[in-house]
Amino acid sequence: METVALHTQLREGREADYDRIHATIPAELDGALREAGVHSWRIWRSGRELFHLVEVDDYRAMRAFLSEHPANIPWQAQMAELLEVEDDYSGAEPDVRLVWELP
Repeated sequence: METVALHTQLREGREADYDRIHATIPAELDGALREAGVHSWRIWRSGRELFHLVEVDDYRAMRAFLSEHPANIPWQAQMAELLEVEDDYSGAEPDVRLVWELP
């Protein structure tokens, strides 16, 4: 299993919208994430900054699976309205790298 850290940023003034929308994830999306091998996905927000921690069997395979999944497409369209940079699913590698951990 992989543990992946991600960072995204909200558009200014969209914090409350993001929190409200994430209060309930659609059942179809929940199922798609689990089918894609996601065991856990946690998101922390500090102002407009979002920090994700994903535990997944295979991050690259998850991205490929979700890129065209019918439950994910409308969700990503909704997120694109809230995020500074839309996720176009072109990258399969996260851009946050582990630098240090307490052994």
